[in-house]
Amino acid sequence: VQLMVESGGGLVPPGGSLRLSCAASRGILRFATAAWYRQAPGKQRQLVAKITSDGTTTYEDSVKDRFIISRDDAESRVYLQMTSLKLEDTGVYYCNTVHRGVPQQRWGQGTQVTVSL
Repeated sequence: VQLMVESGGGLVPPGGSLRLSCAASRGILRFATAAWYRQAPGKQRQLVAKITSDGTTTYEDSVKDRFIISRDDAESRVYLQMTSLKLEDTGVYYCNTVHRGVPQQRWGQGTQVTVSL
C-alpha cells in the first residue's frame, strides 16, 4: 500500500514555477507534521519545508520566500508551490511526515523536478 504519492514535477526553465502535490493515505496526516524533501543528483535527501498540524511552516534557507508549503487535511494532501526556480532546485522531491526530525513513513517514488535552460 503506497502511503505517500507525489506528483506535479516537470521540466521548467530558471525562473519558472511548479506546484507539487502529495496524496497521503487517510489518517497519516492527522496531528502530524508534514514535510517536503529534495534529493539533488549525487546528494543526500534534504528537508526543504515542513508544516505542523496547526499550520506553522518552516523552510530551508535556500527556498525561503520562493516556496510555500500547505496542507489540506480534509483531502489528505500536502502541496509545495515553487516559484523563481533555480538550477539548484533540480532533484527528486518527496513528501513524508516527520517527528523530531525523523521521517515516519516509507518513502514514495517522488516526483522529478528539473530546472534547465
